[in-house]
Amino acid sequence: NVKTEKAVLAGIQYKLEAKEKVKEYLDELESLVSTAGAETVGRITQSLEYPNPRTFFGEGKLEELSAMVKLKGADMVIFDDELSPSQIRNLEKVLGEIKILDRSMLILDIFSKNAKTAQAKTQVELAQNQYLLPRLTKMWTHLSKQKGGIGMKGPGETEIETDRRVIRDNISRLKERLELIEKQNKVQRQSRHDKKRVALVGYTNVGKSTIMNLLSKSNVFAENKLFATLDTTVRKVTIDNVFFLLSDTVGFIRKLPTQLVESFKSTLD
Repeated sequence: NVKTEKAVLAGIQYKLEAKEKVKEYLDELESLVSTAGAETVGRITQSLEYPNPRTFFGEGKLEELSAMVKLKGADMVIFDDELSPSQIRNLEKVLGEIKILDRSMLILDIFSKNAKTAQAKTQVELAQNQYLLPRLTKMWTHLSKQKGGIGMKGPGETEIETDRRVIRDNISRLKERLELIEKQNKVQRQSRHDKKRVALVGYTNVGKSTIMNLLSKSNVFAENKLFATLDTTVRKVTIDNVFFLLSDTVGFIRKLPTQLVESFKSTLD
């Protein structure tokens, strides 16, 4: 029986940004945490013009965060914005032996769990490698050895332990593999170019797959979780004697890791 990991969420209320906006972002982050299989036990926000370049939060707020982590028995703190390698290192010094993640790591983790096709798997692995490259420090090796669970999937320890060259080679290899898959997809798309096409596009977890199942009377995987669908599914549909191809697509989300923007482009192709 695997213990459910506990997370504290941390976000910034930027100047000129409404309080509701921060709540909205953290609600979304909490949904991501739940999709990844963890439980949110606390939230903390600070009003700042921009994140502290060293530690994301200011000193006083960081002490408050540290106290909350201990009080709630949290296993990790998840920040709503992308952290730099030095911020991660400095936060580890202050917060001790718990996992420090950011929204990007969490989304990549969910994507790696839900990728089914060769294209989705390759895109996620490429994004993980690109994300890891600048963050390649000893921290990653001791973290991945000690702590399984959320945010620790991706390139294995041995790859991390070697050096950046291995990850750069991986990136080149994965890009080549993606190009090949994309060429094959292009051929498939050309064979359908004379047919009417409809795509379901929208925010993640709003019911695109459910609509697809109802319209096409098919059984596309639909679950009440963010990013349950990563791979585009195409079904033949006829309504009032009009025949068309209906595509389900990966859902959108705010603050998407830049490394994953490419995979959204190709899914919409």
